[in-house]
Amino acid sequence: MALLKTAIWRLAVQPASKVVRNAARSVSSDSTNLKEVLSVVIPEHRKTVKEFVSKHGNDKVADVTVEQMYGGMRDILAMITETSVLDKNEGIRFRGHAITECQDKLPKAPGGIEPLPEGLFWLLVTGNLPTEAQAKALSKEWANRAALPSHVVTLLKSFPNNVHPMAQFSAAITACSSESLFSKAYSSGVKKTEYWDSTYEDSMNLIAKLPTIAAIIYRNLYRDGTSVGTVDTNKDWSANFASQLGYETPQFTELLRMYLTIHSDHEGGNVSAHTCHLVGSALSDPYLSFAAAMNGLAGPLHGLANQEVLIFLNGLMKTIGDNYTLDHLRDYVQTTLKSGQVIPGYGHAVLRVTDPRYICQREFALKWLPNDPLFKLVSDLFQVVPDILGSVGKIKNPWPNVDAHSGVLLQFYGMKEMSFYTVLFGVSRALGCLSQLIWARALGFPLERPKSLSTELMKKLVESKN
Repeated sequence: MALLKTAIWRLAVQPASKVVRNAARSVSSDSTNLKEVLSVVIPEHRKTVKEFVSKHGNDKVADVTVEQMYGGMRDILAMITETSVLDKNEGIRFRGHAITECQDKLPKAPGGIEPLPEGLFWLLVTGNLPTEAQAKALSKEWANRAALPSHVVTLLKSFPNNVHPMAQFSAAITACSSESLFSKAYSSGVKKTEYWDSTYEDSMNLIAKLPTIAAIIYRNLYRDGTSVGTVDTNKDWSANFASQLGYETPQFTELLRMYLTIHSDHEGGNVSAHTCHLVGSALSDPYLSFAAAMNGLAGPLHGLANQEVLIFLNGLMKTIGDNYTLDHLRDYVQTTLKSGQVIPGYGHAVLRVTDPRYICQREFALKWLPNDPLFKLVSDLFQVVPDILGSVGKIKNPWPNVDAHSGVLLQFYGMKEMSFYTVLFGVSRALGCLSQLIWARALGFPLERPKSLSTELMKKLVESKN
């Protein structure tokens, strides 16, 4: 079993197989049509999966403990996610590529230094690093698909200000379901092997529309309902989004490109990705599936964590002032822990190292805002919190995660509306959730239906084994 698990891990962290890579190249190495490339990649990968299941379908890859069943199913190997793998000691790999590799190898906007999210989506969907032309083609295609149905615009304008941005975001996405090509295809009796086609089209349309939905929510709540303007087909996805939000500085656009890339995918077990997968397994269309994922992302243990970090940082600064020492920070952290509270932004359900996404954001801050007081505070906490949490003994991961940093960067560039941060997270997470959903339909994954037990039956089962 251990050998099989190791083999699966090695396969998962490697770039796309030679078969898939060669299949994609057989279309054309410089083809800018993502769907055309995908139409060749999918049949080849279906064949790979079918052969693997036929040969190893009865092999076991994991044992499940009672603690895992009661503890949120942590570390149970029970899903297939083609787009990324999260290793507790290495962090996230997108189709075998670490974040640092993606920053280096993915296409960038002219004059930019951060990778384009369009390039990452191409990588997630095909398993291949795109060319600049391929990423640019996606930018133009998403810009051409960005228009919202009129009833969705009307819905967004009707929300009172006390409706949370994430509730508005989810509702608008659900309302877009009226445009679902998958639902129309399913109703017309399309073959199961072709489900991926209309799922792809819905996913592309939804990704294209999300920045406009998010920008309308932002403008309605925080900018007196001013217009988001039109989408420029000559701009990339992030640049258009930044402009719609009302932020025109090149540095903010660069931040958005990085933010939307690193928050996009985190394998299949996190709440938003798993929810999208679960609801999608019922053959709900991509709009309904992703809206459900956003309702999960809105929870304080998932997408709202960066907001809680900022509240913690502001409370800390108010208590100890600007002229603090590391000893002051240690006292504050220890007092917080003794009171039964946690240190937000630290720890992770899977990772056992500093989150590479935290490091990525830290490097951005060191380059562009090294003297910002909140960044300095985050850096100083990085020096003291891990040792304190490690000394407690009960915490498996004392290191910072992605949420420990993201809010600080957004605040520096003027986006101080913390309630909106999770919407940004949601726009990014669409790249991962929907690329996963495309592949779930391509591989014909069935309705997800795990078996559950009562505590009484669990006791009998354990007693009988003992």
